[in-house]
Amino acid sequence: MESVLSKYENQMTIFADYLEEFPDTDELVWILGKQHLLTTERPQLLSDVSSRLWFTYRRKFSPIGGTGPSSDAGWGCMLRCGQMMLAQALICRHLGRDWNWEKQKEQPKEYQRILQCFLDRKDRCYSIHQMAQMGVGEGKSIGEWFGPNTVAQVLKKLALFDDWNSLAVYVSMDNTVVIEDIKKMCCVFPTSGATAAESPLEPSDVSSQSKSTSACCPAWKPLLLIVPLRLGINQINPVYVDAFKECFKMPQSLGALGGKPNNAYYFIGFLGDELIFLDPHSTQTFVDMEENGLVDDKTFHCLQAPQRMNILNLDPSVALGFFCKEEKDFDNWCRLVQKEILKENLRMFELVQKHPSHWPPFVPPAKPDVTTTGAEFIDSTEHLDEFDLEEDFEILSV
Repeated sequence: MESVLSKYENQMTIFADYLEEFPDTDELVWILGKQHLLTTERPQLLSDVSSRLWFTYRRKFSPIGGTGPSSDAGWGCMLRCGQMMLAQALICRHLGRDWNWEKQKEQPKEYQRILQCFLDRKDRCYSIHQMAQMGVGEGKSIGEWFGPNTVAQVLKKLALFDDWNSLAVYVSMDNTVVIEDIKKMCCVFPTSGATAAESPLEPSDVSSQSKSTSACCPAWKPLLLIVPLRLGINQINPVYVDAFKECFKMPQSLGALGGKPNNAYYFIGFLGDELIFLDPHSTQTFVDMEENGLVDDKTFHCLQAPQRMNILNLDPSVALGFFCKEEKDFDNWCRLVQKEILKENLRMFELVQKHPSHWPPFVPPAKPDVTTTGAEFIDSTEHLDEFDLEEDFEILSV
């Protein structure tokens, strides 16, 4: 009994430290599209943050590629942040944004299945093994540090082998999100295309375009939208700060990937001018499934205080993430972007209705015509050149 009480007291100490980390203020805290008032909702804020899946460095997993590293400490932080963003998309996909995790409480079967997707094993679709080896096709050697755009391209490729989650992953190019291309990719039966011409949206265009296109889309494939950005040269330009913060308020928000040179963080919200983030820079021992097929999840949730940093200290290379489970979610996101992002003279990114005429034709990504599984496919680097996607940014300069 004493050991149980001691464990409980230790947990309460962690809980108290967590709450004391936030200042006494009437300002709202925004976490992935949800707001919390510190004066009255601190426990809810704690629960919301600790419910996010937290992926960190691991050690003692099977060597990547059979002879590669058995730990990602020192190089895998951006890969872990990419896993966290994707995991949040899958939670929204299967459990909903309002789902909360509780320690030692039985979780839905979908939760365990999501967690298993990210175990550090060769046969897991979003494992460190799969991501590192798929990165070879992006010009990254195994054990080399990734940037946000590289991680986005890797997730886009790996999602093609993930039949259970069945996500459409769109990574924007040249700071431009093209509605026509996303609709073509997410509709189960492609709609007839219009002539491609670049056309930045006017305020009335979003609603009219949404109504006309939604009527043509018989079904919608859940969308993971990633927008890699460069918000300055050596440091973030203050003109982007308000628009960047607005993205965390959107109900479709999956946060942002970024950080400081060679130190990646998963940003999940903000308080005032401080960004709130989950830090992957802790090295934990590899965790595998138990004999009953379940995963001990206590090391996959951060129960300590989330860290904060001033937004102006952020490296200017970032990647925003959004999840649209249904077409109406994407249409609503377009309206919010029009209202909050495109109103600025110097915009973070553009939202256009038609595919730019000077771009190559848009072809929705498809699973390569191979008979192997995704894991077997990327074990052989001879197939990696089938994915010919350019690197638009090299992120987080050294």
